[in-house]
Amino acid sequence: MKAVLFNQHGGPEVLQYADFPTPEPKAGEVLVRLRAAALNRMDVFVRNGWPGLKLELPHINGADGAGEVAALGAGVTDFQPGERVVINANLGCDECEFCLAGKDNLCKKWHLLGETIRGTYAEYIALPARQLYKLPNDFDFHAAAGAALVYQTAWHSMVKRGAIKAGETVAIVGAGGGVNSASIQIGKYLGARVLVVGSNAEKLAQAQALGADVLIDRSKEADWSKALFLATEKQGVDVIVDNVGTTFPLSFRALKKGGRLLTVGNSGAPKFEIDNRFIFAKHLSILGSTMSTRADFAEVMGLVTAGKLQPILDQKFPLKSAAAAQERLWRGENFGKITLEIE
Repeated sequence: MKAVLFNQHGGPEVLQYADFPTPEPKAGEVLVRLRAAALNRMDVFVRNGWPGLKLELPHINGADGAGEVAALGAGVTDFQPGERVVINANLGCDECEFCLAGKDNLCKKWHLLGETIRGTYAEYIALPARQLYKLPNDFDFHAAAGAALVYQTAWHSMVKRGAIKAGETVAIVGAGGGVNSASIQIGKYLGARVLVVGSNAEKLAQAQALGADVLIDRSKEADWSKALFLATEKQGVDVIVDNVGTTFPLSFRALKKGGRLLTVGNSGAPKFEIDNRFIFAKHLSILGSTMSTRADFAEVMGLVTAGKLQPILDQKFPLKSAAAAQERLWRGENFGKITLEIE
């Protein structure tokens, strides 16, 4: 099969479009002929590498993918060749106490597809059948791949961890990323008033098209915490979705007493200083979240395939141009998900 892989960490130049052995499905696994993959910033982090990251080289990027069932491993009865499926990249062991309790995103042997295990920048992938969700026959592969990771991530964080309710105010720091665009839609679906802090007028206009109620341009208002405070009639917001990290101090200022800060990552930096006085004096909660459970994945993908949540797609690149796709992502030029066409 063809795949995009790398044999050493580095810049986009280390990515190679090359032949790689097609995997064989083991017992309980399904071989998927991938038709689309979607990019995440994690792909670039893994390609660059970090201290302590141990990969079996060559490594293949990619958490998100959708395609058709190509072959079945022994014991698989829930799928048939030719069925259309999308991948859940949250890989639990299905054996530990967390997995058995339905909390597989807390698995003791947890993996994220494409991070420590070879991923979806390839023509084929073999995965446990439990990691697949059946798609309607007319549902677009790129929309499915673009939705899978970001919608389950936003759904688990906002619904299961954040317990957002109708009538609450929710501020989202960032407008263009996949999780942010998913969060805007989920916030509106839940009946919240959604405020978005974006980097420029173009991305904010796109956020407005998704339903954002209040738009704040941080290129014009560096202290956007004050803008959020004023936009809520000096009450502060109930919930802030802040996956940047370095912006936490501003989020603390903008939250009302008893507010919640939700985070699923640290796109800005992993280490920064915070003023603890805001946390204890305002009774704030910081709620971290990674991916979702399989039950959450099925729940939110049901909403996506029913058209109640609309995946936002950016540009489409051929598989062999994955390096150019990653560069667009890393420069922050996208709004929504960049995908790869796998012919």
